[in-house]
This record gives sequence, structure tokens and C-alpha cells, in this order.
Amino acid sequence: MSTSSYTPDPDRYLAGAFRRAGSSGVLLPPISLGLWQNFGGDRELATQRAIVRRAFDLGVTHLDLANNYGPPPGSAESNLGQILRADFSAHRDELFISTKAGYTMWPGPYGDHGSRKYLLSSLDQSLGRLGLDHVDVFYHHREDPETPLEETMGALADAVRSGRALYAGISNYSPERTREAARILASLGTPLLLHQPSYSMFNRHVERGLLAVLDEIGVGAAVFSPLQQGLLTDRYLRGVPKDSRAAGGGFLSSDQASDELYLERVRVLQGIAEDRGQSIAQLALAWVLRHRAVTTALVGASSVAQLEANVAARENLDFGDDELAAIDAVAIDGTGARR
Repeated sequence: MSTSSYTPDPDRYLAGAFRRAGSSGVLLPPISLGLWQNFGGDRELATQRAIVRRAFDLGVTHLDLANNYGPPPGSAESNLGQILRADFSAHRDELFISTKAGYTMWPGPYGDHGSRKYLLSSLDQSLGRLGLDHVDVFYHHREDPETPLEETMGALADAVRSGRALYAGISNYSPERTREAARILASLGTPLLLHQPSYSMFNRHVERGLLAVLDEIGVGAAVFSPLQQGLLTDRYLRGVPKDSRAAGGGFLSSDQASDELYLERVRVLQGIAEDRGQSIAQLALAWVLRHRAVTTALVGASSVAQLEANVAARENLDFGDDELAAIDAVAIDGTGARR
């Protein structure tokens, strides 16, 4: 990678208010950059670099990763590591970088799930790929019913005590397991900082207890897939483009993007968004941020223009009661789900 000529925008912190993560001292931008997709070895590194630079210029200080992000797994961390070395060596302390472990990373019984051996080995590998001595948050990526929760939380606490992470987080945990995880971590002197669940207008499972628990115990939510893998955009209103996620399969199928009930609901949302001077995507991002337990919404980006459009959602985060009622009539859990 070429030597950096990057100078961050001096006004990068003037654009948007930061939000507190639960009852902690951590402040995060309302829109954060997730590197789940578009940052693997199959994408142009120069485009990734431009997106990360522009994000920082817009005050997006939080970059979210996991050990398995790619493809191939690990490549998103490796790519960001190159970008950090080239452009951000003088700005590391302005960035809030997270990673996770919990899904398969290498063969055998020690490369998956929630054991101490897997989690701490994975964290060391992540730090090597990133070229960092610590991440700001280390998450357990999913529940592991076969491993005692005390072991998993103990590994997170040890990651913090060792200085390899500053805070501990969990992702995809039920309300009950979240409460218990927070209790165990507190007993070990390492408060739970963040929970990372999926949440969107068409995926509202967190409203059935999780957000209330997070609010009660003072833990922030960093929600992922707020645009439901692109379903909460105008991308599919006129059919499924050949270069879209739905056309390529994976987490989103062409059947989901062409379902008539889904399209009817998105057309209603488009009208509400237009009345607010927003795109559907901006409306969807503002909507998940309406709940006080939600600290930040993680968005991906395949281009600088897409990033800029998503970050602009923070310019209008307020809703009237009539707007919320109109949205609620079509924001139905399970819309667009695989059938």
C-alpha cells in the first residue's frame, strides 16, 4: 500500500452528536462502519481505504469487525490492518475498534464456539492481522450452550485484564443469557459494555425483552443489519439488479427481494421517508436509533457515496407520534424472511 498522504478533516467532530453506551463512559457515533461485507479479499483495497478515510472525516470513529469477516475469513481484519498502518497510525486513539470470536475459524475442536482456548487464541490472531496491541471491544459472537457461561465470560474478562481489549461485549445473546453474562462479568470486575444484536423494521425480536434488559442493566446496543441486508432500501422496488446481494444469494435471496408483501410495505415506507426528506435507508436507520438503549447502528458500505448517504441519516433522528404509528403499521417482524 502506498505511503499515506491522508490528512483528516479538521471539522470531523462537528457534524453529529455522539451517544453514550449504556451507563459507561464510552461515546459512539450514531452511525458506525461495519466491515462484515465489502471489506474482504474479494474487494478492491483502494475502495476500502477510501471508505474508511471518508468515514473518519465524517466523525465515524467506530469500526466493527469479527475474526471471520471476509471472504476469506480474517481478510477484513488484515485489510483494515493495512489501512490503519498506512493512514491512521497517528489517530489510533481517536478510533474505537471492535472484533469478535464465536464462529468457525480453523479446523478441530478449538476453532469455534466459546471456550477460553478458542476466544483468547482468536483474539491474539485478530490483533496480529490488525497490527494492534489491543482492540477497544472484544465480543463473544454468539451463545454457546455447551460451554459454561462462566468460562466464556472469564475469557472476556481476562482479555480485558491482560490489556488485549479495553471492554467486553456479547452478540446474539437472549435477554436471559445477557442478564446472566452481565452478572458474571460484573463479579469479575469487568462490566459488560455492549450487546450486538440484529435489529430492523423487519426484524424486531430485540423488542421482545432484550432492549428492556439492556436499558435496565446499563448496557448499550450496537445493532447490526438495520437495513435488513438491503431490503430496507429502494434497491429492489423495480426488480432485482444483477449486481445486488439478492442476485448473488448468500444472506439475501431474490425471492425475498421480490415478495409482493415486502414490496408493498417498502413502498409505504418510501412515502413516509420522502415526507421526511429522507431515503428509505435513512428512515430505517433513524428508526432503530429511536430507542434509548440503542447506542449505534452498524452499516456496511460498498462505496463512498453509499457511506455518505447512510451517515446522513443522523441529520434527522426525531419522529412524531403519527409517523411512528404509520411506520408501525408496515414495520412487521419477519417481512422478507426466507420462506
